[in-house]
Amino acid sequence: MNKLLSAVALVVAVSLAPNAYADNYPSHTIMMVAPLSVGGSTDIIGRIMADAMGKQLGQTIVVENTTGAGGTIGEGRVAHSTPDGYTIAIGQWGTNVANGAIYSLNYDLMKDFEPIGLIAAQPFFVAARKDMPANNLKEFVAWLKANGNKTNEGHSGIGTPSHVAGLLLQQAIGTKWTMVPYRGAGEASQALLAGQIDLLLVTPAVGAAQMEAGQIKVYAVTAPQRINTAPDVPTTDEAGLPGYYFSFWHALWAPKGTPKPIIAKLNDALRKALADAATHKRLIDLAQDIFPPDQQSPEALQKFQQAEMDKWWPIIKAAGIKAQ
Repeated sequence: MNKLLSAVALVVAVSLAPNAYADNYPSHTIMMVAPLSVGGSTDIIGRIMADAMGKQLGQTIVVENTTGAGGTIGEGRVAHSTPDGYTIAIGQWGTNVANGAIYSLNYDLMKDFEPIGLIAAQPFFVAARKDMPANNLKEFVAWLKANGNKTNEGHSGIGTPSHVAGLLLQQAIGTKWTMVPYRGAGEASQALLAGQIDLLLVTPAVGAAQMEAGQIKVYAVTAPQRINTAPDVPTTDEAGLPGYYFSFWHALWAPKGTPKPIIAKLNDALRKALADAATHKRLIDLAQDIFPPDQQSPEALQKFQQAEMDKWWPIIKAAGIKAQ
């Protein structure tokens, strides 16, 4: 009888452990892994969310950039980390959708992560070096067709949104040029500023200030509507490349096996951060389209991510995009 009672007590203790652990969570600093370099939109959005969520949780969230191989190194680090809620990842369309169709991963994008929640989506600017002779998108397309074999386009790494969107731009125009990989959008943007590359698909989060300072030329935004942060920039439809749209999203994940009560706390902090007026404004000012509350749950992220894989993997594979 004593052995039976001890066994029952053990089962009850184990079943209650995650909830008891979550009651004390977080008790120390949380690390958010950003899988791309400093200065890109993933890094910028990660730091905004880390600051806002940390205030909600009562603990500091430190962003650590773990870069390489299109974000696979950083995401892999999180997938294989201890599932205790103290290591989480900010990822996006490239790192958590496209990479699965491009790289041989040592983790599974759906099975090795616990979704926390969606944050926001954003389009690209079609941008060029400041001394580019073209003054509008139609002139730029003509320049690309005439100079394609001498043109260099930067991107954030194989499989990242700027890489895939760049290849789709080549298909839309019917001309090919050299694609130059960098470790992230920050480095690619610096290359454009230095005139080392001719073309870059850059997010408003990174490129708006450079455009306003006259450091780059921006011809269009890859969205069906103009954006509030750059109302004078025409859409691709308006500028002469109809139907060429591309936007990508960011979200948060934890390692598989992270207790559900902890995921619930992290999701609650994400929701409250996105609802906070100051944080909301910071994101909107970066041309972020924040997902509505009914799409901010872990379940909504899981469903959305799977749908994105079902949509994009065949397109990526048909385009022959492979790790190099």
